[in-house]
Amino acid sequence: MNPFLCFVLQAWNPSSCQVSSMETSRFLRDYAVWEINAFLWISLITITYFLSYKLFKLFKLWNQACKIPGPPSPSFYGYFTTLCKQNLTEVLSDSHEEYGSIVKLWLSPKQLLVSIKEPEIIKEMMLKAKDKLPLTGKAFNLAFGRSTLFASSFDKVESRRESLASELNVRLLDRANLIPTKAVDHIMAELHQNMTKGSINCKMTSQHMAFTLLGATIFGDTFLAWLKSTIYEELLMMVAKDACFWASYSVIPFWKQGFWRYRRLCTELKWLTQDLVQQCSKYRQYRHMEPSANLGMEAGVFLQDNISLQEINGRHNVRDESCGNIMSLLFHGCLTTGGLINNMLTRLVTHPEIQHKIYSEIIMAKKGSEDKAQPVVEKMPLLWATIYESARVMPAGPLLQRCSLKHDLRLKSGVIVPAGAILVVPMQLVQTDDSSWGNDAGKFNPYRFLSKTEKTSASPNMDASIAGHAEELKDQRKCTFVLKDPNKNPAFLPFGSGARACVGQKFVIQGVATLFASLLEQYEVRLRSGSKTNSKPSTNYSMSQDFLSSELVFARRNN
Repeated sequence: MNPFLCFVLQAWNPSSCQVSSMETSRFLRDYAVWEINAFLWISLITITYFLSYKLFKLFKLWNQACKIPGPPSPSFYGYFTTLCKQNLTEVLSDSHEEYGSIVKLWLSPKQLLVSIKEPEIIKEMMLKAKDKLPLTGKAFNLAFGRSTLFASSFDKVESRRESLASELNVRLLDRANLIPTKAVDHIMAELHQNMTKGSINCKMTSQHMAFTLLGATIFGDTFLAWLKSTIYEELLMMVAKDACFWASYSVIPFWKQGFWRYRRLCTELKWLTQDLVQQCSKYRQYRHMEPSANLGMEAGVFLQDNISLQEINGRHNVRDESCGNIMSLLFHGCLTTGGLINNMLTRLVTHPEIQHKIYSEIIMAKKGSEDKAQPVVEKMPLLWATIYESARVMPAGPLLQRCSLKHDLRLKSGVIVPAGAILVVPMQLVQTDDSSWGNDAGKFNPYRFLSKTEKTSASPNMDASIAGHAEELKDQRKCTFVLKDPNKNPAFLPFGSGARACVGQKFVIQGVATLFASLLEQYEVRLRSGSKTNSKPSTNYSMSQDFLSSELVFARRNN
């Protein structure tokens, strides 16, 4: 019988008062031992079940992975030590040559990486694998706070991404003044001022151009007049640079002083974001008092509709989620746009003949335009083709990453990728593959995106597909060219593909085209004497990829 029950029955017996204190102590000791043993057994069963479940998942992962072709793991720790000494793209290139279009690499005993090189399989994978790596979501959450745009799980970001895509690619592209004219003028004025100091660093110039372009489009004229914009740009890049490092800790490193210094920078960035949004809100209220004023993009159309400024008016604090979305959007946009601008500048200085033809194209387009002040980028197919080719030859990052967090990924080829495995696309290999791009795949050739035609084509509808419509150009031989749709080639992936593709692809390309139409009309871009370009892809896997650091000279044209 249970000792505790015996003790209770004895308590009702009058003779129980005669029980010695020794027996009472023994009962309490026995009962305590019984309770501790029960707790230990329950803990042992729980821990055993947990470890057995983990072990079962590990064996299941190993069993599924053994069916995927790939090189054997060089050690128990996988390819981690190898990748510290050798470029991952080079490792994947050798593996694909030996094992085919789908290969696996063990990064650790429980972390599998699967690389896909075949464009059609990539397209299928991008449609099915909709999640991001948990580390990516953790890094963004640490750096910028809560965000409904860049969480790891696709279910958490689907609705907001649809709203953002509608705003960027439908409503804003329908507006005649898509890219704020003042933003381009502001960039050109700063460029002219900086040229008095001599050469300009390509990396910093590209980043600043992208930041100004995005900030003015989102926040309007308020951003251009904001005195703290330079500090904000530096702080944004500083916070993003170290995000992955601190997010890699399984436990918050509260014992490290560097972590708390980083958190103070994140807080300061959030305060600056709140200040910028409040300034934008006040500017909108002031502009609404002037019915005759042409608002255009001054108030930042995206911010007006998607961040819900009516929730901000009259308050001192902005919602954490809104701040997180704004900071994440600015960083992602600045990274992609800045990288594309940097690649364009690098290709223009290394191919001056292309730059000269684009300049001739700009002059011809303006001569046939009624508005001489606005560049008619729709009539500049060589400019568009150069942008596409720059994005193809030098992608923003070495890898395109995806993940299926909950379910195994079953491909039509018969390969089953376990849930949680890292899925990557080696961008440099895919976008310079001879089978997809021809024998000159490794060379810079914008004309691969142009085709000759005898007929005059209508102006493109930028909302439907920027690149999918015909545009006219007559070169020195009086040949008419039509711009091809780059997205028809499944190996063209600078903006991703599938459900997680960059929602602002059309928006970014339109902005870069408008910027370069104004830039090349006024300046000739040259490489400073003695400066060299580095055409190798970046191998930095942090959130902030390195830009090329060529020293450029912008020579004013004598129009």
